[in-house]
Amino acid sequence: MRLKLECAPLVERKRNMVSRVIPVQAFDLVIFGGTGDLARRKILPALFRRHCAGQLPQDARIVGAARRALGSDGYRDLIRDALQNELSGAEIATRGEELERFLARLEYLAIDAEARDGWAALKQMLGLPSSNRVRVFYFSVGPALFAPLAEQIWTHQLADDQTRIVVEKPFGHDLASAKALNRTLAGHFDESQIYRIDHYLGKETVQNLMAIRFGNMLFEPLWNSQYVDHIQITVAESVGVDGRASYYDKSGAMRDMMQNHLMQLLCLIAMEPPAKFDPDAVRGEKLKVIRALEPVEPHHIVRGQYASAEDGAGRDDDQSYRETVEDPRSTTESYVALKAHISNWRWAGTPFYLRTGKRLVARSSVINVFFKDAPHSIFGADAGRHANLLTIRLQPNEGITLKVTIKEPGPGGMRLIDVPLDMSFAQALGADIDGAPDAYERLITDVIRGNQTLFMRGDEVEAAWAWTDPIIAGWTSRGDVPKPYDSGSTGPGDADLLMRRDEREWRGINP
Repeated sequence: MRLKLECAPLVERKRNMVSRVIPVQAFDLVIFGGTGDLARRKILPALFRRHCAGQLPQDARIVGAARRALGSDGYRDLIRDALQNELSGAEIATRGEELERFLARLEYLAIDAEARDGWAALKQMLGLPSSNRVRVFYFSVGPALFAPLAEQIWTHQLADDQTRIVVEKPFGHDLASAKALNRTLAGHFDESQIYRIDHYLGKETVQNLMAIRFGNMLFEPLWNSQYVDHIQITVAESVGVDGRASYYDKSGAMRDMMQNHLMQLLCLIAMEPPAKFDPDAVRGEKLKVIRALEPVEPHHIVRGQYASAEDGAGRDDDQSYRETVEDPRSTTESYVALKAHISNWRWAGTPFYLRTGKRLVARSSVINVFFKDAPHSIFGADAGRHANLLTIRLQPNEGITLKVTIKEPGPGGMRLIDVPLDMSFAQALGADIDGAPDAYERLITDVIRGNQTLFMRGDEVEAAWAWTDPIIAGWTSRGDVPKPYDSGSTGPGDADLLMRRDEREWRGINP
């Protein structure tokens, strides 16, 4: 039996929904690394969609900057090809004229982040020092260039009170490097000007975590250790490290995913209600969660590394992790699972199980909140044990499922079964969810507006590394080697043992 959760009256509600697009103010956006993969695949497609939505003012300018000697016309040709590859055929077919209008916004300058070449030309292009516009410098480059770029922007007097810089992760490699980066940025920019971007926080469903928690009286009274047995957070990827092998082998799943993406999901699930939906109020509550995390015991950690799928899982042409990174002795983890505890009044005694990995059976990001059994069953042993489960699906098939207990239909006594109250965002909201901005669209426009709610603060980054570093140092000192697991599986068997020791099981990884 399956119960469908209707958003009633859905048809009438949809008629009343108004999609509002509020244009941002005039701005100049300089993308350092403007010819790179991130700019071509994410940043510029996001800006193009906001252009098509009418959100970019006519005089908004976008400047690509990189070391290549390209010229503005050459850059427009490069981005035209990139957009045609990234956008769907139908999208390009219906927006052909808009594509040319968007490309007309683009300019290009050859700039060396570590030399003087191109900086005077950039200053002239931006109309400085008399320009009075929002000015965004997007660091779409490797972390080694963050500090040199900040220095150059300051040295050439390109910054003022309306200047913002966007820094992509990783925000350091450990606590020491994160502190050094924060000191460098703080030496030239106020914290209110620094936007540390984690695209996960821009996802519609990730933001919905706050709406689910703080917009529904149904859940908040139960959102504590008295009623919640445990919480599972899973971010599974079906792809390997192809194309990122050099970076990934120096980072691993703990630094690449656990320290930021899963940490942010943990914070949103566990944080106290902020006084208001304000950047510093929200980020302050997230920081409290990170600082309340207990050190993780060695036997509460599982590391894994994917092997090739030689067991008939349908992926036997895939290389193993070590083959991909071309290091037969690599001890970098492509999978990590751990059990965490938060030492505060709300969550004392409630375990949080976090796992993430590459080359798993499916791509899936999901949060499962397991509620405790009823304190006393009036139905007898034959009815079985039943507990409520709230599942928040972040990707794909975004939605919410609440498992509730009902009587099984038919005669023969009181037999209980669990059925889901299921709400798919796509079904409930239809075109409204299909047309919602993606993560980069939302985050870039937030930068232009000066809204830091969905961006990480410097002390938050440092607190996350302060919790992560001892975990990494521990397995390094012990000489731990990741457990192999088959590509296309759910991860190493030791992760299942981690749960079974607590008489629990992981929820399945479903697409």
